[in-house]
Amino acid sequence: MKVSTQKSFRAVHTWTGLVAGLFLFIAFYAGSVSVFVHELMSWQQQGELRQATSLDRAQPLIDQFLAQTPEAAHGFSLVLPGHHGPELSLYWYNEQSGAQQKIQWQGDELSHAPARQDFVSLIYDLHFTAGLPRLFGTYLFGIVCILYGLALVSGVVIYAPVFFKDLFALRFGQSLKRVWQDAHNLIGVLSLPFHILFAWSGAVLTIGFVLLAPFQFLVYDGKLLEILEPEFEVVAHVEPTGVKVPLLPVTELLAKAQATLPELEIESLYYHDAGDQNGNVTFYGQIHSQALTQSGVVVLNASTAEVLGQLTPEQFRPGTTFLRGLQSLHYGNFAEYPVKWLYFLLGLAGAFLFYSGNLMWIEARRKAGDVLQPRSIRFLTALTNGSCIGAMAGVSGLFLAGTLLPEALHAKVYFALFGLALLWAFIRPAVQARRELLLLTALLTLLIPLAGYLHSGEQLLSALLQGHWIRFGVDATALGMAAAFWRLSRI
Repeated sequence: MKVSTQKSFRAVHTWTGLVAGLFLFIAFYAGSVSVFVHELMSWQQQGELRQATSLDRAQPLIDQFLAQTPEAAHGFSLVLPGHHGPELSLYWYNEQSGAQQKIQWQGDELSHAPARQDFVSLIYDLHFTAGLPRLFGTYLFGIVCILYGLALVSGVVIYAPVFFKDLFALRFGQSLKRVWQDAHNLIGVLSLPFHILFAWSGAVLTIGFVLLAPFQFLVYDGKLLEILEPEFEVVAHVEPTGVKVPLLPVTELLAKAQATLPELEIESLYYHDAGDQNGNVTFYGQIHSQALTQSGVVVLNASTAEVLGQLTPEQFRPGTTFLRGLQSLHYGNFAEYPVKWLYFLLGLAGAFLFYSGNLMWIEARRKAGDVLQPRSIRFLTALTNGSCIGAMAGVSGLFLAGTLLPEALHAKVYFALFGLALLWAFIRPAVQARRELLLLTALLTLLIPLAGYLHSGEQLLSALLQGHWIRFGVDATALGMAAAFWRLSRI
């Protein structure tokens, strides 16, 4: 390869990595945690006195909600007790306010609160928004994924000639930059197939429709979405008649859906045009099988329980199979715990990859410059330490808030810790700031088992002896992560 060509690829790799690296660090770190999203919900709820809401209260919940908010009849979701918590929850997107609402029973009255403000949902959202406003953050991450792909391709082109020569070389006796570079290259090469998958699937899942725009307007004369629409529908859309009819009770509809597809483990219902003669309800759930995609769907008329359609993984159309399969591969929603732990480790390794990439560039520029360092180098150093370590401290703080504080305060805890870390990184010398922030993160992570004990009264050893594997797994992992943060602070 010509020297000029190699320099061009090196420049692409460096700058795409620097621009996208900080966002990707947060995405990978939060993503590694959110692999266990259902387990974290169970961990948070252990020790609480709340009982699972009876399904008999589902229809009164819907009736009272629609009586108060008739405009919501166009579309709303009902989440059943189970993986998503012990209580019935109704979700509705308020177009006037532009926010999603969560409605639950509070005694005999309905409580309205912003949706997705609990700590588990916040960690999940960090994976594809980095804490930015949801719509803006999602589209921004789609662009970041494209830059991520460019960094991967250019990195392979640059280092392909020495992949096998220096693959397992970890030269601890040499400079700090050499140690970071060896670790960066090792992790990058060994996890390359997964990173290609994450970059590609991340772009498709965030800005897939934007990527289709050239084909929509230049190839298919504006008709591509019409062609694709049947690929992702279980039943064709039918306009409401305007004829009002009563809804069948939720329990009756559930029984019909379960009889229609017995293997479906129903998790949620989506009502469309509720109360209209053509209104329907879609039942979403899981079908445990060996297939990559395990989701199933049943659609009934909401007033007559007539079966309008059903869909299992074996019946998926090519487009649905592709999209659902891509989602399963991206989130690790298959093959149970071996894959979940693999994705957890890959997420942490990916976060290290982006952090170490920035540190290598900073170290190289520092050695090339004078003792005082240019302002740009100091700025990037503080930004890297503050945002990366601040995100880790914020996630640990979310675990503490999730067990000890009301949901409304969870986001405030994360952003307070993230902002504090960022400020600290800018006002303190770089090396001291990194060590102090890592020690703070270690302390916050170490407190997670204690917070769990205060919440449930169950110690780590007791959880192990009594077979409470989720509590034991979360607390043991927190202790291991705290030890790792402490060890990193000593380097």
